[in-house]
Amino acid sequence: MSFVILISAFLLDLLVGDPEKLPHPVRLMGKGILFFEPGFRKLPCGTQVNGLVFALFLIGLSLISSLFLIQAMHALHPALGTISEIVLLYFCVSVKSLKQAAMGVYHALAEEGIDAARQKLKWIVGREVDTLSETGVSRAAVETVAENLVDGVISPLFYGALFGVPFAVCFKMINTLDSMVGYKNDTYIDFGKGAARIDDAANFIPARLSLFVISLAAQLLFKNGQSAFASGLKDRNNHKSPNSGYPEAAFSGALQVRLGGPNRYHGKIVEKPYIGEHFRDGVPDHIKAACRLMMVSASLWVFLLSIITLLRGG
Repeated sequence: MSFVILISAFLLDLLVGDPEKLPHPVRLMGKGILFFEPGFRKLPCGTQVNGLVFALFLIGLSLISSLFLIQAMHALHPALGTISEIVLLYFCVSVKSLKQAAMGVYHALAEEGIDAARQKLKWIVGREVDTLSETGVSRAAVETVAENLVDGVISPLFYGALFGVPFAVCFKMINTLDSMVGYKNDTYIDFGKGAARIDDAANFIPARLSLFVISLAAQLLFKNGQSAFASGLKDRNNHKSPNSGYPEAAFSGALQVRLGGPNRYHGKIVEKPYIGEHFRDGVPDHIKAACRLMMVSASLWVFLLSIITLLRGG
């Protein structure tokens, strides 16, 4: 992936975001998941194997489709090929939309009240939100910003920079599969296990790299990069995900806010340890600060990858 493609895709996301009326490959991925799931469930291989084959099929399909599209565009004209890569990579990044979603919760808390904020939050988290207090809503929004910094910026650009734009698209399918079938409920605990494990593996390295990027951003913004890094190391395992604890713990140290703890999912209380237990509870201003930290972290990541692509001759 060239420097021009990387910077152009990132700037395009900052300018355009994810307009609802714009056709988006992730929505197409979601429709593909819904379309193919019933057929793969009927395979005679056992639920877990069926789910793994299902996930691998869709991941491979996304890789082959994006490779074919890019090569076809390059065959027509090199400029069309470059434009197709920029657009595909832009679709894999979600900085502006993440900020808009989180700030929507912030503005609802400030201007409309807790019920409106819960409704905004419901669109971006998997937990039950109807009984969350202002502290709970603020905490959930901050956690979502931290976790999705990896899913929506660091991981797709990591794979795009290393292997090319089709692998960023491939990661996006992995992440979409996890968000749709990677649940530990009666429907997906077996069928979605393969998709969830693949997502864990794909985010393993980017999540750990995020600790350094977030800490550097925290130093630039708040002069407490050391706190972000120390919290990331100390509490990185206080999360059920093998990856999400890294960015969330780093955000906790950077913002001096307590995250994690028990939450309700699908009617059941899930006990989780706190991240940054000695910090104070979340308030709405932490959401705004989290968005600033996310934006600076994303920009730093793009800057670092740009240097690498230039050094590689891109």
